[in-house]
Amino acid sequence: MTTTVPDSAEVELAIGGMTCASCAARIEKKLNRMDGVTATVNYATEKAKVSYGGGVSVPELIATVEATGYTAREPEPVRAEPTSGPELAQAADELLPLRERLVTAVVLAVPVIAMAMVPALQFEYWQWLSLTLAAPVVTYAAWPFHKAAFTNARHGAATMDTLISVGTSAAFLWSLWALFLGTAGTPGMTHPFELTIARSDGAGNIYLEAAAGVTVFILAGRYFEARSKRKAGAALKALLELGAKDVTVLRGGREEQLPVGELRVGDRFLVRPGEKIATDGAVVEGTSAIDASMLTGESVPVEVGVGDAVTGATVNAGGRLVVEATRVGADTQLARMAKLVEDAQNGKAAAQRLADRISGVFVPVVIALALATLGFWIGNGSGLTAAFTAAVAVLIIACPCALGLATPTALMVGTGRGAQLGILIKGPEVLESTRKVDTIVLDKTGTVTTGRMTLLAVHTADGTDETEVLRLAGALEHASEHPIARAVADGALEKLGALPAPEDFANIPGLGVQGIVDGHAVLVGRDKLLAEWAMELSAGLARAKAGAEDAGRTAIAVAWDGEARAVLEIADAVKGTSAEAIGRLRALGLTPMLLTGDNTAVAEAVAAEVGIAPEHVVAEVMPEDKVDVVKRLQDEGRSVAMVGDGVNDAAALAQADLGLAMGTGTDAAIEAGDLTLVRGDLRAAADAIRLARKTLGTIKSNLFWAFAYNIAALPLAAAGLLNPMIAGAAMAFSSVFVVGNSLRLRGFKAAS
Repeated sequence: MTTTVPDSAEVELAIGGMTCASCAARIEKKLNRMDGVTATVNYATEKAKVSYGGGVSVPELIATVEATGYTAREPEPVRAEPTSGPELAQAADELLPLRERLVTAVVLAVPVIAMAMVPALQFEYWQWLSLTLAAPVVTYAAWPFHKAAFTNARHGAATMDTLISVGTSAAFLWSLWALFLGTAGTPGMTHPFELTIARSDGAGNIYLEAAAGVTVFILAGRYFEARSKRKAGAALKALLELGAKDVTVLRGGREEQLPVGELRVGDRFLVRPGEKIATDGAVVEGTSAIDASMLTGESVPVEVGVGDAVTGATVNAGGRLVVEATRVGADTQLARMAKLVEDAQNGKAAAQRLADRISGVFVPVVIALALATLGFWIGNGSGLTAAFTAAVAVLIIACPCALGLATPTALMVGTGRGAQLGILIKGPEVLESTRKVDTIVLDKTGTVTTGRMTLLAVHTADGTDETEVLRLAGALEHASEHPIARAVADGALEKLGALPAPEDFANIPGLGVQGIVDGHAVLVGRDKLLAEWAMELSAGLARAKAGAEDAGRTAIAVAWDGEARAVLEIADAVKGTSAEAIGRLRALGLTPMLLTGDNTAVAEAVAAEVGIAPEHVVAEVMPEDKVDVVKRLQDEGRSVAMVGDGVNDAAALAQADLGLAMGTGTDAAIEAGDLTLVRGDLRAAADAIRLARKTLGTIKSNLFWAFAYNIAALPLAAAGLLNPMIAGAAMAFSSVFVVGNSLRLRGFKAAS
């Protein structure tokens, strides 16, 4: 990629060496000090999203991060989880160093903690065995904390690692002093485990169990945090895993097996029954049924033929197809979905930015509080031991790792779960919008309705059989490519299964079609076509035609053998799930409105069918006026969500407080929306709003408990009521609690 851009550009950097949210806040602060640079750094995903310009280059951005004491590089494209071989081993090894340190710490620290807590285990030289076991824990196992603290100190910063390193080192060094220079090394010394502070000169007390125990608990918290990050990103990897790995390309009249990555736009490739379609394309040969359930959630296979578009990663459930690639690589629908998920996980919500700012100043304040605690207890005459114990407890309990994890873990799990359900959340700021929305504007065509013409009703003359009407009219219309003709033919095929072939066929432009079917001279089209053959509709058929047109539907006549036999009603059919979806949206406290460019009669008929009140219908709106409708509602004080699928909806989607784009629609609409509903089912809009609100609720509960925990625990520690080891265990538990609370979002289910 080009590293210097005259105006502005965006880059995503993979950041290494971060150990807590304070690290992320420091890097973010340094980057944002550069001219023309706007950056957000996400501790959970270990990535920085940077907008830069004014002659700043990517190497300069990387140099700034490295000067801050961390590593940075442009990340590799996100790929599917490796399934075998060296890649799998490498992925498994990512957690290996942390796991080795944790296992070492647990094995060595458990006896140290047991001896300190159970006086019965304190044999004559137990304290020296404790020192032998604790030393590797405080040095080797806790080395990442010491290293990070040293790096940060060199740059004049203090982070949560500083707290951990200072606390465990202070406990260990005090114990060394007490053992070698005090009375703690005397054979037969006992050390009862107490939660309260006992007055002492400190010469006979050791804190090896605190140093070892804190290291174990913090390492355990870090390990499970790292694992949770991998789990939270699993939905994105699973999404990428959907794609085909190999493709059979047709070149020079022969079949050639290639990796999907070598496929190019314009290549024609073969898809056999049961195989995944390698990339987005158009069918050039064959017919089949496509199972898109893994991508869209729709269980019913879609019939495709020559000229139909197909999506990569869907499965060919029927016959042999030859497909011409129209989009490859990062341009495919699957890749765009993955990018949307990744972008959402790398962003920051307003709540997270607040947590980052707090954690950035929290550490220096806590160190000052620990020193003040130490000074207070010494000045109060409580002895050096009591003062030291309280100060170390303050350092340990204060680590606000849970604050840094509160938002990103919930956001990662929520967006990942949404992707599995066909709901793509474009960015974290969307979550705030879903909470405030009170009005939802629905585009009609392609959103509430199917977006294609459908045969809705057959009105027959006296003595005429409906099956015969469908058989003759369907056979004749099957030879035409007109949308209305396709609707009649598809409706007939759906009911009858097969149609006869017409013996003669002619298209009469603007009027309809005529031909011979099974010896009958058949006409299908406008009543003017029948009038040219001196045929008129009966009174009953005329009433049926007028009624259909009053409802905004298209009415066409069918005649054969010199007599008008039926009237067919054709319209853009309402999706079967739309009425249920609108009921769900109303249950979420939203007022549904219908917005369309169609005439008022059509709009009101559709609204009545799905349960939208007539006063909430806005019809005969030009595409450019849709934005004005949304603005007008906003000027009235409403917070507006907009659901649409077409190019003409893109501006309104962008203007709305919350834009929901149907994934079955155009790229322009999808890009303009905040949420993408992959399935094209309006019920997913209600699920998307529920999921977004639930994710926001999880973030807020995470932040509450993290703040409440620190605020409540710090005074207890400063008052000397918490043993440093208990403080470390509780602090680590708060991080694990936040992660566990976030992972509950994986159980979110779409309403059935």
